[in-house]
Amino acid sequence: MHLKNFKPIFIAGALIGLCQWSSASMAQTADQLYKRGLAATCANCHGTDGKGVVDGGMPLINTLTSEQMLTQLKAFKSGAREGTIMPQLAKGYTDEQLTTIANQLGNKQ
Repeated sequence: MHLKNFKPIFIAGALIGLCQWSSASMAQTADQLYKRGLAATCANCHGTDGKGVVDGGMPLINTLTSEQMLTQLKAFKSGAREGTIMPQLAKGYTDEQLTTIANQLGNKQ
């Protein structure tokens, strides 16, 4: 058999493999974008990745662990912790979304 007879089989196999790889990659990317997008909502007040602006008037949240951040977010949501805007913002998220935000922004030390 000549190699040119294998060309359609090779191309079909390559396309099938590429499609499977691409869809898995796109799903992972979409999930990462969703998580980063949730965390980015905090940037308006707390700066990119919670780093804030020193002496900017907002708490620097990049020093908190994910667990500490989640505890604070849940306290705002439940009303156990008072604040100006954070209680209203936290109530707009599900507990799962708050966990995602805490995991994205929490200090990974």
